[in-house]
Amino acid sequence: MRLLEVNDLHTSFFTDAGEVKAVNGVSFNLDEGKVLGIVGESGSGKSVTAYSIMQILASTGRIVSGSIKFRGQELVGAGENVMRKIRGNRISIIFQDPMTSLNPTYTIGHQIEEALLLHTNRTKEQAYDRAVELLRLVQINEAEKRMAQYPYELSGGMRQRIGIAMALACEPDILIADEPTTALDVTIQAGILELMNSLQKELGMAIIMITHDLGVVAQMCDEVIVMYAGSICEQGTADEIFYNPHHEYTKGLLRSIPTVNNENEKLKPITGTPIDLLNMPKGCPFAPRCDAAMKICITDRACRRIINENHMATCWMNDRDNIGTIEETPDGAQEAENVNK
Repeated sequence: MRLLEVNDLHTSFFTDAGEVKAVNGVSFNLDEGKVLGIVGESGSGKSVTAYSIMQILASTGRIVSGSIKFRGQELVGAGENVMRKIRGNRISIIFQDPMTSLNPTYTIGHQIEEALLLHTNRTKEQAYDRAVELLRLVQINEAEKRMAQYPYELSGGMRQRIGIAMALACEPDILIADEPTTALDVTIQAGILELMNSLQKELGMAIIMITHDLGVVAQMCDEVIVMYAGSICEQGTADEIFYNPHHEYTKGLLRSIPTVNNENEKLKPITGTPIDLLNMPKGCPFAPRCDAAMKICITDRACRRIINENHMATCWMNDRDNIGTIEETPDGAQEAENVNK
């Protein structure tokens, strides 16, 4: 069953320097029990997409246009009263920095109980029991003792587990994990990912995993979205993205990670820096960093091209044999079938 439908989402931040177009026409669907990975460099729009779904943008941010439907209910423009019933209850988020996402002035128990008292009919005693149960669920030892402790008394890995416990408190339909292992060392990362895998299977919830780590994607995700400059440049199953990439940016990401096949070779990083979102180019935003860029990449933006039923990409390289016969639409992109029809 379809849980989430995001269609042509545009989110901008309005600053003194101008409009920062952080999300530009993002569309995707999420079904029950599935894990969707969103990958890309810092500044690609991954987290802003998540915050737009939750509607927890900074004061300068605003959803300019588009649609976000949860179980068929439109969330864009629904109002804060509606979102308070959805946020933390039906859709929860794990923030990327466990060191700062917990309130240092309240005990662990208070912070977990708060969501339970707000979104359920539990009494204070029932909320306490459920909070202890959640701490045990995420494999926190001495759960009763931790309830009375403050965040600064715990390690980074334990704080991240507590963040997961808080997000799971109301048994949400969708869990958004915003780079949940960024601040943790490798061994703790592995434990957190294994925990999330087991919880997803046990509870049957859908997960949106936001990360820059392709290893995390390979381990957890059914479907993958690759973002660059606020737009989706490639989308498909994990197997399609890893073994049959069709966007030059995706290929660059894959070339820049170590594997057993290139352990004796120098890694090839993507040169240059991400595009300035205040001054979006007319053509492909990745063109200035792309070794395979053509003249049309600078002047026109490619449309979404169907590779197969489980895969789409927005790259002129998929049409390079027909570049000379391309008929342009008014916005300068070749007409093609939309993968999200």
